[in-house]
Amino acid sequence: MSLTNWGRMEAVFYALFVLCYQVTAGVHGDSLTVLQAPEFVSFQKGDWPISGEKIPDLVALTMGFSVQEDLSWPGLQAGPLFQRPRANVLVVVRGVDSLALPQSVASYPLENPVPFTLDSVAETVHSLFAEDTPIVLQLAPSEERLYMLGKANAVFEDLPVTLQQIRARLSQDGSVLPSLPLNSLSRNAEADLLFLSEVQVLHDITALLQRHRHLAKDHSPDLYSLELSGLEELSRLYGQDSPQYRDATAILASVLQKFGEELYNLYGSSAVVEVVTVKTFEAPLTRKSRSILQSVQISNPGSPYNLAYQYNFNYAVVFNIVLWLMIGLALAIIAISYNLWNMDPGYDSIIYRMTNQKIRMD
Repeated sequence: MSLTNWGRMEAVFYALFVLCYQVTAGVHGDSLTVLQAPEFVSFQKGDWPISGEKIPDLVALTMGFSVQEDLSWPGLQAGPLFQRPRANVLVVVRGVDSLALPQSVASYPLENPVPFTLDSVAETVHSLFAEDTPIVLQLAPSEERLYMLGKANAVFEDLPVTLQQIRARLSQDGSVLPSLPLNSLSRNAEADLLFLSEVQVLHDITALLQRHRHLAKDHSPDLYSLELSGLEELSRLYGQDSPQYRDATAILASVLQKFGEELYNLYGSSAVVEVVTVKTFEAPLTRKSRSILQSVQISNPGSPYNLAYQYNFNYAVVFNIVLWLMIGLALAIIAISYNLWNMDPGYDSIIYRMTNQKIRMD
């Protein structure tokens, strides 16, 4: 075989290798990127995949909370017991598998990208810090979904929620449009306005927190969960090879980098900021069935949907305390009763010992 033919074969093998790598990267391109994290929250750099359904557990562990099942994932190491971050910010970007973020702490591939929420983490924050009323904000502008709790009700009450309100905000003072390199993006197209509206929401969140800096210095942790789907609409309308999609991807990467840095500084370098990029969410495979013997009696009178009572994770602890306390009291009563029954009054009791045995006669 001549050197020329050998070189051609090498070129063919190299092209096949690159093709296989691109196909694999396209299938497993979803990622979890940690933009900012304090020193006591130790993220290890490595190619360790994490499942999408484990993201809420990861957020809970970074905030110092316990989870139902241990997260056997080497990307996060155990930190100090008495030190927790002041805030956790999770941004979910739909319609792109990865963003060219200039700086990050670590990045990990995402497996099984099923839809998830941070409702369990929000309930934990609210139950543990109910008196301090921490900020809990969950927002999805494309779905006009907003959930606020605690101090967020007072801080973000002026935050535009509906798409109509957000689009009106783009024409007001403080709009992000003059500062963005729109290039191929249009201010009149519906999909373009959706994307620009999400960028405006990120800007307004940091602006409101800068006006209320004292809220970021309290002892209760805050939780932010944001879901952005503007890129998904641009990809569906224009395609991923379009200049609109490329310009929007570059703008969002720059905005998210600045957004993470501003929140990290507002919380005194004690905030964790994560970005989850998902091309498309996979629908979880579930099988729904209904028994013909299902009882029509409602087990929970407060719920009209025949739902069981909400399980309290302290139930096992309270049950063991009550059980062993009752067993201890029962054994104590049995032992005391046995000793009283078999007591010799003339020998054991000081009462009978001090009593004169003979009746005095006058």
